[in-house]
Amino acid sequence: MTNTTADHSSHTPMMRQYLKIKAEFPHILVFYRMGDFYELFYDDAKRAADLLDISLTARGKSGGNAIPMAGVPYHAVDNYLAKLVQLGESVAICEQIGDPATSKGPVERKVVKIVTPGTVSDEALLTDRQDNLIVAISESKSGFGLAYLDMTSGRFVLNEPRTVEQLQAELQRLSPAELLYPENFSQPELLDNYKGLRRRPEWDYDFETATTLLNKQFNTKELVGFGVQDYTKGITAAGCLLNYVQDSQRTALPHIRSIVAESSQKGVILDAATRRNLELTHNLQGGTDNTLAAILDKSSTPMGSRLLKRWLHFPLRDLDTLNGRQDAVASILNDDLTHELQPILKQVGDVERIVARIALRTARPRDFARLRQALDQLPSLQEVMATASNNKLKPLANNMMPMADMHQLLSHAIIENPPVLIRDGGVIAPGYHAELDKLRDLSQGATNFLEEIESREKEHTGIPTLKVGYNKVHGFFIEVSKASAGQVPDNYIRRQTLKNNERYITEELKAHEETVLTAQSRFLALEKRLYDELFDQILPHIEQLQTLAEAVAELDVLSTFAERADTLNYAKPVLSQNKGIAIEQGRHPVVEQVTCDAFIANPVVLDTNREMLIITGPNMGGKSTYMRQTALIVLLAHIGCFVPAESAQIGLVDRIFTRIGASDDLASGRSTFMVEMTETANILHNATDRSLVLLDEIGRGTSTYDGLSLAWSVAEMLALNTKAFVLFASHYFELTLLAEQIETLANVHLDAVEHDDTIIFMHAVQEGAASKSFGLQVAQLAGIPKPVIQRAKQRLSELESQQTPTVATEPNTFEQLQLVDVEHPAIETLKQADIDDMTPKQAMDMLYQLKTML
Repeated sequence: MTNTTADHSSHTPMMRQYLKIKAEFPHILVFYRMGDFYELFYDDAKRAADLLDISLTARGKSGGNAIPMAGVPYHAVDNYLAKLVQLGESVAICEQIGDPATSKGPVERKVVKIVTPGTVSDEALLTDRQDNLIVAISESKSGFGLAYLDMTSGRFVLNEPRTVEQLQAELQRLSPAELLYPENFSQPELLDNYKGLRRRPEWDYDFETATTLLNKQFNTKELVGFGVQDYTKGITAAGCLLNYVQDSQRTALPHIRSIVAESSQKGVILDAATRRNLELTHNLQGGTDNTLAAILDKSSTPMGSRLLKRWLHFPLRDLDTLNGRQDAVASILNDDLTHELQPILKQVGDVERIVARIALRTARPRDFARLRQALDQLPSLQEVMATASNNKLKPLANNMMPMADMHQLLSHAIIENPPVLIRDGGVIAPGYHAELDKLRDLSQGATNFLEEIESREKEHTGIPTLKVGYNKVHGFFIEVSKASAGQVPDNYIRRQTLKNNERYITEELKAHEETVLTAQSRFLALEKRLYDELFDQILPHIEQLQTLAEAVAELDVLSTFAERADTLNYAKPVLSQNKGIAIEQGRHPVVEQVTCDAFIANPVVLDTNREMLIITGPNMGGKSTYMRQTALIVLLAHIGCFVPAESAQIGLVDRIFTRIGASDDLASGRSTFMVEMTETANILHNATDRSLVLLDEIGRGTSTYDGLSLAWSVAEMLALNTKAFVLFASHYFELTLLAEQIETLANVHLDAVEHDDTIIFMHAVQEGAASKSFGLQVAQLAGIPKPVIQRAKQRLSELESQQTPTVATEPNTFEQLQLVDVEHPAIETLKQADIDDMTPKQAMDMLYQLKTML
């Protein structure tokens, strides 16, 4: 920060105060409170003006140069913070904490919190249906450590990716809002696509310090109880993360109560390419339309929506958990509970994030009102769940027991529709605190007291039109018409003369006025204290409220699964530890919803006698859709969801790989073929006999013989060595010969029908290899000029008959071909003409006719 390091002695006292605070936060923007604005100076002002599109002005001078300044109004600060957070920026909020009335020199200020992209909890700064995570990574010779925290729920997780590929997959899954990494990190290029990057010093990753920090946070002596004691690399990452969060929040974090280890042994591993290709929550263009989540997510609560997406990105291999989810979905379906549950769940709202804000003491009045509304729904939820015909929902019901005392507290303490901020007053309900009620009456002028004075003064003066009133400019007054001015007593002091009236004040009214004015400030102070005490009363129940939020979110997802199964005609899959995938009439969950045509369902059978399918057929025939739908059906089964099929029997898989499509990675200098081979190498190194592998057009990025040789050997290795379940789509017809040599390999094809040089795609999977590729017909559909198609047909005929190829050496070759294929009346006339029987006169007449037609 070049501008801010000037000699402080040349600055005003206020600027010296600012520069001292700014020196503590050299790399982040400082919002310095001045009256109704947060101001930024020097380089901060220039950056903020650029990022926020606000005016850059100047204030005073330093070293003869004007000091750049920019500002945002304090009442609209959330809008600006939201924009900065989305850009990955952090902001130090510097407030006035001293009393302007008693301050000598600048009012005392200090940074009260640091707003960072990964630690925000304010509703205005968050996307409600998307997790907002802060991630820290560490590195050692044996691999990586990774920890992530959701500040809005207290979920704190660590794991240890062994390879660069696994680390990439984890970062893509978590999509961090903020990412901490060591300054000596050896793979900085992996982080190029992430915002909110923060380099941390090596000493932030000390294992002993990390262990001490975590034990202190959880109030434990050791981490054995959390089952993470052996995750050394993960613990160092978690320690770095916790230290950073504590430093930024500058408050206690009581909602972060534990840490859990996330093991790859528990889940189905999806690498970065697979997540991208299957379009789980983001499509290939980076948007959220036409994704699996877009079809499935009809959740009633934001926290349910976030949980559903977490399940999609972390499918499980735990048969008991999956069967439990399926049975719960079946129970909701069979008892038709969805229509009863969803309206109630909608009223529950986002308890998870409300509880986090209460724990951080940043909750606003309406958060308390929403929590009260959520608690109000619990008895109704219990009633509905009690009607379930089996007890699969009972564990969830037990975690959603009504909290009568908490509900009563909030009902008694908070008015029905509180204002946005506590500083506006009027949050605590009447009847909650006697002294507050008294101060409220006084601050509002104590109407009954004024009525009493007015009645007494009317009687005392004999003036029936006398009125006692109040306005903000002149305070309290007694108003008498000018006609009655002669009857005014001596103790009345004139305050204001109007056109037809005189206004007076008395000592009694003056004393009351002072009481009212002091009551207003005393009322606001007492209300703020009572509001703060509400946090203290709720904090002991944070754990119970978090458990409630988790249970409601899970019930919401299961209810959503039931609704989707009913609406979209999904079937309950049968899961087992046995190896095999058998899907009857499977459908692609996204394509069937967005296509205008009827979707053609297809079967898939993979077992120990049929481990690999070589899939042939025309481009656009549906090979890619067929492969993807298989992977998505298997994935849905591994999150406990019903699947788009007539029936499905699925043995648990350990990984899903997809090598479908590719593009150049120009930033890293990798061609399409290099990307393709890198992803294929990852599959060959990591697939097991319990993996599902999707391969599309392996080898197409190089010469025909190179590509065919690679495709052949890849298929051989997967079939003979790895023995994974493989769907292998290819245009190399030679690969279909593998089925004759490897007994666990079978050929299938997607059918198409040719009619008058056009092609009709049947999208139906048939046993056996395709009879031809239909490449020229597809090219014609795509709009390739007809002369080119005609020339290609000639060339294809030469190749198929093994003739020496001819080259179109004449410039007019394509023009000649075009003449043959043009649709024109002249051509039709020529075709129909019997030239052998024509007289010279008839031939001449036809020439004139053709010329006229042309």
